[in-house]
Amino acid sequence: MVTVVRILARRVALLVPLMLGIVLFVFLVMRFSDVDPASAFFQGANPTAQQLHDFREENGLLDPLPVRYVAFIGDLVHGDMGTSALTRAPVVDQVMTALPLTLQLTFLGLGIAVVLSLLGGVTAAIYRDRLPDQIIRVVSLTGVAAPGFWLALLMIQYLAVDLGWFPTGGYINPADSFTGWLKTMTLPAFALSLPVAAQLTRIVRTAVVEELDKDYVRTAIGSGLPPVVVVGRNVLRNALINPLTVLGLRVGYLLGGAVVIETIFSLPGMGKLMIDAVKNGDPAVVQGVVLTTATGFVVVNLVIDILYLLVNPRLREAT
Repeated sequence: MVTVVRILARRVALLVPLMLGIVLFVFLVMRFSDVDPASAFFQGANPTAQQLHDFREENGLLDPLPVRYVAFIGDLVHGDMGTSALTRAPVVDQVMTALPLTLQLTFLGLGIAVVLSLLGGVTAAIYRDRLPDQIIRVVSLTGVAAPGFWLALLMIQYLAVDLGWFPTGGYINPADSFTGWLKTMTLPAFALSLPVAAQLTRIVRTAVVEELDKDYVRTAIGSGLPPVVVVGRNVLRNALINPLTVLGLRVGYLLGGAVVIETIFSLPGMGKLMIDAVKNGDPAVVQGVVLTTATGFVVVNLVIDILYLLVNPRLREAT
């Protein structure tokens, strides 16, 4: 237990310089972009040069970059992401309003991807080089090649428009109607998750095949243990290390892909918030969404590190 706590403390300590580096990168990109926060604030109002100068002076935009960066860090520590140039509302309020939907979509898609990849990968490994394996291989290759936005458009056309099984877009809060929420989230979640599920299926198959060929599996089955028990208790646990690595990286794809999927299905999440902010020239909102997404990616990878420790005891001993 002490070893696990020490490893986790080390991982958490590494997050501090990582997050500072992410904040610095976003800060510099936004400061050197063509969007002027002062002009964005007065957009459509034809401000005078003096008004622009006064705004920059009041908001510290004329200070040296190091001073502005330290002030930016201080604001973030206090939960201040700035003010929207369009709505004049705190960016953190807009982010907190949109974030729950994006988290719902991302983790629903993640759950679908994990379930499909485990079912497909294990089945393909058990029936390797036979008909089920060949079918799953063709399906997974097709899924890898198919972009999420293309799948989303196909689903809308055939499952929503032609068959009428699902709505073409929009969002219903689960507190109002769980069935309505499930209908509005099913197509976006599947469109987001299928490319990830296809990639993970191939990786799970390879990992499980490698484990099935090891001596301990043959010994366990030869000693009379049911193959289902051996696969479920030993093979899967040892085979999940590589898929977990890829899964941690694919979470970034899910978060990024949510931007496109939310726009296609008219979901009022982080993706739509950022697209609207880019179109309307609202740099503070863009900055807030990017920082929040990056933070979520870092936190999810910390969770993946914790899963490593749970799945692979040898990693705890070697660290």
